[in-house]
Amino acid sequence: MNLIQYFRDSRAELARVSWPTRAQIIEGTQAVLIFVVALTLVTWLMDVTFGALIRLVLEGRLA
Repeated sequence: MNLIQYFRDSRAELARVSWPTRAQIIEGTQAVLIFVVALTLVTWLMDVTFGALIRLVLEGRLA
């Protein structure tokens, strides 16, 4: 297969793609952002909690 045929086939394939609407893209982006923020908060909370527990163990208050 030569390069020109490859590009023709690629263009034909892209014409068959069902592209999402603008509303679908915005909705998906919002869902991803909410998930990332939630996961960041959970990770931060776990870091603070485990950090405090480790500090207590190292200071000898919790054994």
